Amino acid sequence: MPTYYYSAKAINGRNETGTMSAESVRELSDALKNNGLVLIRAIIEDNKKKSFLDFLTPAPKISITDKLMITRNLQIMASTGLPLVKSFFLLAGQAKSKELKKALLDIKDEIGKGESLANSLGKYPEIFSEIFRNMIAVGEASGTLENVLQVLSLQIEKDHQLRSKIRRALIYPAILLSVMLVVGAVVMTVFIPGLKNLFFGLGVELPIYTRILIGAGDFMMQYWHILVLLALFLFPIIVKSLKTKKGKWIKDTILINLPFFNSLVKKSNSASLIRSLSSLISSGVPLVESLEITSRTVSNIYFENALNDAVEKIKKGEQLFSSLKEHKNIFPFGTIETIEIGEETGETSAILKKLADFYEGEVMDAADSLSVLIEPILIVFLGLAVGIFAFAVMSPLYSVLGTIH
Repeated sequence: MPTYYYSAKAINGRNETGTMSAESVRELSDALKNNGLVLIRAIIEDNKKKSFLDFLTPAPKISITDKLMITRNLQIMASTGLPLVKSFFLLAGQAKSKELKKALLDIKDEIGKGESLANSLGKYPEIFSEIFRNMIAVGEASGTLENVLQVLSLQIEKDHQLRSKIRRALIYPAILLSVMLVVGAVVMTVFIPGLKNLFFGLGVELPIYTRILIGAGDFMMQYWHILVLLALFLFPIIVKSLKTKKGKWIKDTILINLPFFNSLVKKSNSASLIRSLSSLISSGVPLVESLEITSRTVSNIYFENALNDAVEKIKKGEQLFSSLKEHKNIFPFGTIETIEIGEETGETSAILKKLADFYEGEVMDAADSLSVLIEPILIVFLGLAVGIFAFAVMSPLYSVLGTIH
């Protein structure tokens, strides 16, 4: 029995949201009616528990460019009045991967059976996010599906540009660091043992730093297989622990306070958060529900906590800007004040969109600056490593030459 996330209206006009298990949307509507609620919309909630068979058949890997293609083409087809069943049949024909083609054809069949588009997309949460499905549900209910798809296309495109920019900015430093580690490992396991035999053959007394270098080389040479196995064992454990609440808190605390990176972290999270919030509000999703959905999509736990706190405060009657003031330090300067202006003028969605555009530009500039900054730091670090190694090797040789003289 599926679990539905619903939005309903009480007799007194109050909006209510929640989850309920039901065989169908009709059964959910009847259950809510018995509780004095009128169903506005409902979508199937993500199934977060996976069985053993789910791991044997992993979720399809769909690129963000595929998602953008689907959304753009669907928006064009919706603007021409093409039926959804026919639209998804055509989209499946354009899909390159077998997994995506199968998913699109399955969605077509579900729509053909009378299921709503949002609920049909809900069968594939790994392809269509919660934000995507909620906005589609609003578009279907209000008759503005074409406009919603246009907003979604813009959001996916901006998200793609942002991720690509950050990835490109960090890829060169990552390659340089990887090469440094590989070269260092080769030197320690191949070159250092040869130097040890040379020094011991000369009978020269080695300084402490040279003995440490040779000792490290011997250790790596003798236990390299254990070190490799240890790395392979620890890597998945570390990755899994970072996904726990405690691990996520440690990782996000380091990132949000790390010099040079903290500005990029704050601006990128703010841009993503504000863009999602703007898209949801402009599509007609209530503010509280928009904040709840966005809080489940942000990657940083500090921003997630800020949104969850804001939800509770807004339910008690506060405005958005005042509910975020307690977390002002994690947002870029001027964010809260700009949101306040948007609420006072009744242009919250438009102001949020402009803020998102601004911070996305700031993130791109910060990513370029970070790349330029990291490169010389890594080169200096490489120079120091080479210098220490050369000093540890040359110092005993000079001692030998001095003795011969």
